[in-house]
Amino acid sequence: MPFFILSILIQLALVVHAIKTGRNSSWIFILLFFPLIGGLAYLIVELLPAMGQSRSGQRVRRNVSRTLNPDRDVREAAQNFSVASTAANALMLAEQLMEKKAYAEAAELLEHSMRGIHATDPELMLALARARFGMRDYPACLNSLDDLKHHNPQSTTADGHLLYARALEKAGKINEARAEYEALVGYYPGPEPACRLARLLAAGGDVAGSKALYQNVLETSRVSGRHYHQLHKRWIQMARDQA
Repeated sequence: MPFFILSILIQLALVVHAIKTGRNSSWIFILLFFPLIGGLAYLIVELLPAMGQSRSGQRVRRNVSRTLNPDRDVREAAQNFSVASTAANALMLAEQLMEKKAYAEAAELLEHSMRGIHATDPELMLALARARFGMRDYPACLNSLDDLKHHNPQSTTADGHLLYARALEKAGKINEARAEYEALVGYYPGPEPACRLARLLAAGGDVAGSKALYQNVLETSRVSGRHYHQLHKRWIQMARDQA
């Protein structure tokens, strides 16, 4: 009984706090009908400002907010674009659409935005290539990246190069993909190209070459910091499993 009374008091206190501080009215509904989960979410999102100032805290806030309001970022980006149809707002909306795996919508928006002085904007062109990759239209993705390189030879990025290699692999151009991965291994700031190349080598029967690449990934991870491990957890784990 005392625990029940305490939980009711905490619930009411959170509701009063939400009202007095002008929080989003949806919090009141969440706190009243989902007291335990809602209270925990409110605590993390609204009542821990110190936590919210750290990178990990901001990430937690974003994840909880997306769970409670999954389309918020898309709506905000769409509203900004409706107010000002700039290339920057189009890019932001396209990024949010791709986060939701709405690749066709993102591609259509980007194609519409790439006109006039923005026809060869490197950020828009790379985003369009990513959208087309998400649509599994790998030839169109490669065409977008070829156009990007042609019109903006100084704007080629490591991520764009990796996307090109991946699109080649998906398009069945294995030898060309292998050559691009080999080039990427020499300068890409992470183990992903090495692991993808190792997987290609193993599929082609070069088990020794594949294992050597995985071993190099593990050796690099051993002398790297915590942030490196967090950022590349998936690929380091793959190397451990396959080495």
